[in-house]
Amino acid sequence: MFFGVSGTSLQQNLEEKHVKHSLLGESQPGRGAAHPAGAVGEGRRWEEHALHRAGPGAAARRQEALIKQFVTDVAWGELDFLIVDTPPGTSDEHISTVEALRPYQLLGAVLVTTPQAVSVGDVRRELTFCRKAGLQILGIVENMSGFVCPHCFECTNIFSKGGGEELAKHAGVPFLGCVPLDPQLSQSLEEGKDFIQEFPKSSAFPALTHIAQQILDTSQRSS
Repeated sequence: MFFGVSGTSLQQNLEEKHVKHSLLGESQPGRGAAHPAGAVGEGRRWEEHALHRAGPGAAARRQEALIKQFVTDVAWGELDFLIVDTPPGTSDEHISTVEALRPYQLLGAVLVTTPQAVSVGDVRRELTFCRKAGLQILGIVENMSGFVCPHCFECTNIFSKGGGEELAKHAGVPFLGCVPLDPQLSQSLEEGKDFIQEFPKSSAFPALTHIAQQILDTSQRSS
């Protein structure tokens, strides 16, 4: 599950914090393990971060404090969006993340499933969580949706197909698209490369750009 906020709203809040507390000016926090998720559209910049637990047995309030610090005490710079990649499921981390992001024009959530029934069941519970939390569901993405042979370009549905789309129809939320398995995508992540620029002929490229454009269109209608 991915949560997205407006980069403009986040930056404005940080600037206000500079003036009120000068906390960031003194400590100049780094950008942690930030890595670009790739440019989508001219002039746009995304940051994607994975959110992990504070540690085994850590108290819930310590996790909550860590998440709040992640949002408010990091010098993100100028962003169009901040995208937070959360672990699967609906845990205390998800609740704390949503509450920490609410002041920054939280755009909504993108839910990602694989075609198998077990994964679809998990995402069904995430749909319930988002609705109870008052989160806009931007859509559902079906990941690992077939493997396109790089030689003959035939698609083989290794993990079946259609679970994500069927769930979206049943839940009445947008289905953003399917992303096929692609070794080049894994390679770009492992090597820290920009997949969009490095592999424009990949079978996953049109799927990812189509999904991103739908999210951008939704954010523009919401602004």
